Amino acid sequence: MERRKFISGTAASAAFIGIGGLSMNSCQNSRKKHITILHTNDVHSHIDPFPKNHSDYPNLGGLARRASLVDQIRKENPNTLLFDAGDIFQGTPYFNFYGGELEFKLMSMLKYDAATIGNHDFDNGLNGLYAQLPYATFDFLSANYDFTNTLMDSHVQPFKTYMVDGIKIGVFGLGIELAGLVTKKLYQETVYLDPIEIAQDISRTLKEEEKCDLIICLSHLGYQYQNPQKPDDLKLAARTENIDLIIGGHTHTFLDRPTIVNNRKNEQILINQVGCFGINLGRIDFYFDEGKQNSADGVSIKV
Repeated sequence: MERRKFISGTAASAAFIGIGGLSMNSCQNSRKKHITILHTNDVHSHIDPFPKNHSDYPNLGGLARRASLVDQIRKENPNTLLFDAGDIFQGTPYFNFYGGELEFKLMSMLKYDAATIGNHDFDNGLNGLYAQLPYATFDFLSANYDFTNTLMDSHVQPFKTYMVDGIKIGVFGLGIELAGLVTKKLYQETVYLDPIEIAQDISRTLKEEEKCDLIICLSHLGYQYQNPQKPDDLKLAARTENIDLIIGGHTHTFLDRPTIVNNRKNEQILINQVGCFGINLGRIDFYFDEGKQNSADGVSIKV
């Protein structure tokens, strides 16, 4: 496995790491609590590793390897959460044959905590997605898809909070606009709501009402678009507040390290996306001193 440092060694990241006046080294010596966030996106039903002779991803990926890696990290730090940013389905014969059952069963075995819903997760329609829910033991989060008039109503939550070692973590999901991307008969009466407006409302709720110490968005909007009217993760970060980390998907963007963006209150937050097909596992470590976040670090791990 190849490990690449995301944040250390860059001028921009040094500012983020130094929150609270602590350098990375001093933080590591004095930290009291350590939360690890692991994440995937756009796995697209890739269960097996790529063949050794693959032109782009030789001998990379594979769910068994990811499972071993996740297990190893959890043993190192039991205070670990695992998330997915959507497009779990579609891409290999496993989906064509099992319709998503295998993907959900295996993710449940890996003990994913939550996932958001990507556009390809509608590929067998709402009925197909609903049929696979019994195989998923993790939460589905989407704040800007209104499923009220569909059979998915009550099976998808806008957000979920997790208490990990006394640190309250709020997580919510966002999905891309389905019209023009997914056939109407597949998503039926699902209503798309403006993700940036929703994100601001939900993050405020998580911060002010739920009193969360850390707020994470699972986004399937895409990393960046030239169209100024099309929401993406960079715009989301710049136009909101309270979010600490955006875990992205949809555009299959391989980031060498998380992007650091100033939100509308000029506070720095992280955006990360680890490409596609389960080739990489994202890892972000947050460190807290007396309940307040004062640093973050990250590594990209090739599976």
